[in-house]
Amino acid sequence: MTYSPRASVAGIAATFLCSPAFAQAPGDAAELQKQLSNPVASLISVPFQFNFDDNMGPKGKGERWTMNIQPVIPFDLGGGWNLISRTIVPVVSQYNLPSPGEDAWGLGDTTQSFFFSPNPSPGGLIWGVGPAFLFPTASEDDLGLDTFAAGVTGVVLKQNGPWTLGVLANHLWDWDGPVEIDSTFTQPFLAYAYDNGWTATLQAEWTHDWVNDTDSAPIGLLASKLGHIGGTPVSWQGGVRYYADSAPNGPEGWGARFGVTLLFPK
Repeated sequence: MTYSPRASVAGIAATFLCSPAFAQAPGDAAELQKQLSNPVASLISVPFQFNFDDNMGPKGKGERWTMNIQPVIPFDLGGGWNLISRTIVPVVSQYNLPSPGEDAWGLGDTTQSFFFSPNPSPGGLIWGVGPAFLFPTASEDDLGLDTFAAGVTGVVLKQNGPWTLGVLANHLWDWDGPVEIDSTFTQPFLAYAYDNGWTATLQAEWTHDWVNDTDSAPIGLLASKLGHIGGTPVSWQGGVRYYADSAPNGPEGWGARFGVTLLFPK
């Protein structure tokens, strides 16, 4: 039997998405929905996020499947302050990239962010700032930049009833490696939490490369639903993305995102 990385990524996704889900208590669901829309909530979570991007490469024949493993771990620092660790470890399977006939499978570069955030006051702004790092952990040359980068990150948001409005951003500069990095990532988001456990989210993920003066800007519309796997609360997510702008040889047109987040409330 021929081993297919694409089938492996799809198989992992199917395992999560076909697992049994059960209803969430209304009160618990409302609180978890608000915490899920808050990137610096005091909530341990482990998202498994699957992305599909198409029309890539010099001839537009390339495609990429990415599973982002994104553990979020908060730490109580005392004095009304928290430290939130957010890690993104990508597992990538790409085809006809960087050129037709070339495929790659393995780990990508890891992004690590730390947010220092005060306990939110009722009805007040929620915010956090801290350092961000890019580690050259790619297992294949075509899956990473082979360059260490560091910079700053921050998030600010407001929650009012079922609405959450905010923006998350970071900026990274290269510190060591063969590739010059000077890039800004900005993610504005708007979420509405329904009473039945569903949440609708509209967001953009704009990256500006200051070295090459290029932009990548997918806009996504996502829906998520709270449930359970056994006794563990989970959030199921799915939706579409459209690239309003794309860097040369980057994804174009429509893409997809789906996944599951394991939740560990205190």
